[in-house]
Amino acid sequence: MDQCRHTLEQHNWNIEAAVQDRLNEQEGVPSVFNPPPSRPLQVNTADHRIYSYVVSRPQPRGLLGWGYYLIMLPFRFTYYTILDIFRFALRFIRPDPRSRVTDPVGDIVSFMHSFEEKYGRAHPVFYQGTYSQALNDAKRELRFLLVYLHGDDHQDSDEFCRNTLCAPEVISLINTRMLFWACSTNKPEGYRVSQALRENTYPFLAMIMLKDRRMTVVGRLEGLIQPDDLINQLTFIMDANQTYLVSERLEREERNQTQVLRQQQDEAYLASLRADQEKERKKREERERKRRKEEEVQQQKLAEERRRRNLQEEKERKLECLPPEPSPDDPESVKIIFKLPNDSRVERRFHFSQSLTVIHDFLFSLKESPEKFQIEANFPRRVLPCIPSEEWPNPPTLQEAGLSHTETAAS
Repeated sequence: MDQCRHTLEQHNWNIEAAVQDRLNEQEGVPSVFNPPPSRPLQVNTADHRIYSYVVSRPQPRGLLGWGYYLIMLPFRFTYYTILDIFRFALRFIRPDPRSRVTDPVGDIVSFMHSFEEKYGRAHPVFYQGTYSQALNDAKRELRFLLVYLHGDDHQDSDEFCRNTLCAPEVISLINTRMLFWACSTNKPEGYRVSQALRENTYPFLAMIMLKDRRMTVVGRLEGLIQPDDLINQLTFIMDANQTYLVSERLEREERNQTQVLRQQQDEAYLASLRADQEKERKKREERERKRRKEEEVQQQKLAEERRRRNLQEEKERKLECLPPEPSPDDPESVKIIFKLPNDSRVERRFHFSQSLTVIHDFLFSLKESPEKFQIEANFPRRVLPCIPSEEWPNPPTLQEAGLSHTETAAS
């Protein structure tokens, strides 16, 4: 709400002007509230092909008219001479306040209100923006821009506005075929434009269009011109310069088509590039997958090799730690015949006082035995607790396990 209120205050609470200014900003046109450029407006006014039409004031008729003209001539000459001298001297004392543009949109809105109060609301649609914005819009849209500079103090301004500018046929022509920008030269924005266009008298109209890729004044109409004459002159100027706009439209369409074609080519190239990059990515991923798989296989081989080596070392250590085998005539010994998983048989004598762990270590040290196994006695059939467990933290001895002098065990 604060931003909306601020924007409306800048536009003197004119909603149409605020909306148009915001739309112009969204289209990339500078805001009218940005600091005005210090350099003159970039419009070509030096083209020798500019069409100029000046309406001279009517000469006095009859003896009475000439007499009145000759009597008033010295007074007019003196008045305008003194006025010019006063204005010239005033410039050295105090700079012209119109030379500083602080609120260009305010100048436009103020002129519109004063125009409608004085001449009514039946008038051509005023461009509600600065002169620079009007030039940018006319250039972007490839349209004619008609500029009207209003001289408040000129004797022909009222008649021109009331009878010519507000004529229905003039309004229809301007609204349908061109943009229309107007301001008073008493306003800083209007004065700045008058310095750029260098008018000679009022009423003053300038037709501007994009010509040779520059915004160029192609027609100047000065003086009190009648509605029919104004329509004829504007139509003549537009017809004479229409080919430039057509050529510019064709060039712009060609540039757009070239740009679209280049964009399509770039998109096709990018699509092909992305496809190649995707193929390369998949190849890299496949190579990486194969590499990881090979590394996993290699690591598995190394791990298996380490396991086998550790197992062999453990077998050798268990074998070295085995107690000596008792003699056959030792009454406290027992001979155990082991049936291995490969159906081979191994026998050894153990002492009754030895732990069942010794039996497990003996079988574990054998080359044919697997890494993990359990030992079962045949009569009665049972699993011998040779390894410490929760039930048998300390494995029993052979005597405690109830083994006889000769036993057969399966592992």
